[in-house]
Amino acid sequence: MKTTTLVIMAAGMGSRFGGGIKQLEPMGPNGEIIMDYSIYDAMEAGFNKVVFVTRKDLYETFKEVIGDRISKVIPVEYAFQELNDLPEGFIAPADRTKPWGTGQAILACKDVVKDPFLVINADDYYGKDAFKHIHDYLVGDREATDMFDFCMAGFILGNTLSDNGAVTRGVCVMDDNNHLVGVNETGGIVKTADGAACDKDGETVAIDPKSYVSMNMWGFTPDFFGELEKRFVTFLSGIKEGDVKSEYLLPMVVDELIKEGKAHVSVLETTDKWFGVTYKEDKPVVVESIRRLIAEGKYPEKLYN
Repeated sequence: MKTTTLVIMAAGMGSRFGGGIKQLEPMGPNGEIIMDYSIYDAMEAGFNKVVFVTRKDLYETFKEVIGDRISKVIPVEYAFQELNDLPEGFIAPADRTKPWGTGQAILACKDVVKDPFLVINADDYYGKDAFKHIHDYLVGDREATDMFDFCMAGFILGNTLSDNGAVTRGVCVMDDNNHLVGVNETGGIVKTADGAACDKDGETVAIDPKSYVSMNMWGFTPDFFGELEKRFVTFLSGIKEGDVKSEYLLPMVVDELIKEGKAHVSVLETTDKWFGVTYKEDKPVVVESIRRLIAEGKYPEKLYN
C-alpha cells in the first residue's frame, strides 16, 4: 500500500471570524471541529498520515484540542509556519505581522512529508468525494514524464459561497480534457439572485455559478518542495519596500508552473457542497450542516469510535 499524507494548513488566525482561532471552534455534537471531519474523510479515502501546519505559539493548544486525540487513530506530525522562517539573506519587514501565505505553509513541511500528499485548509469542509478522488489519483499509476503531475479538486462556485459576506476563490481556466490552464484569484465574490458576482473597478460583474474554483485542495508530489523553495526566494526578492501584505500563494506557484510548461494539473470534479467559517455568522450554518450530515448517515454521532 502506498503511503499518502494529509497536510492541513492551520496557521492563520482568521481576522474576519472575530479574532479567535476559528480552526478550533467546536462545530459537531460532541465538540468536534471541522478538521475532525476532514481527517475522518481522509482516513476513509486511504490517507495514512496527518501533518498539521500551525505556529509554535499555537502548538500546545493544537495538541490539546485535536492533535493528541487524532494521534491515537493515525500518525501525526507538525510543521511550523513562522513569519521569520525565511531563506538566508532575507528578514521580515518590521511592520509585517502575518506569515507569508499558503506557499510558505507547504514549504514548511519539506522535512516531514516524503510521500504524495493532499493539501487542505483547516477551516473548510470539503465533503467525502474529493478526498477519494485525490487519493486515488495520487496512488494511481501514470506514465512517467519530465513534468510535475499534480491534481486539484474542482468545486462548483455556487456550492462554495457564504451567506454572510464576500469570499475569495481561485476561478479555474481549463482545457477540453479538464486540465488546468490557469487560476484567476478573484476576490469579493458574493451570492446574487442570479448566482454570483464580484466587484471589478467599481462595477458589479456576474460570474457563472457553475464555474470550477479551487478551494486550496491540491494533490502534490514531494518534488514540488524544490520548486516552492526556489520560487520563494524569487518572490521575496521582488517585494517592494513598504509592502507588508504580499503573500506567496499556492495557486500563484501552480499557475507559473503551468504557464512555463513544467506542470500538468488534472482538475477532479466534485459536486459536494462546501461550507466553512470565513465569518463568525457562518458558525450556525456549519453546525446545522454537520447535524444534517449525521442524520443522513454520512457520519457517526461520535467520530473515530
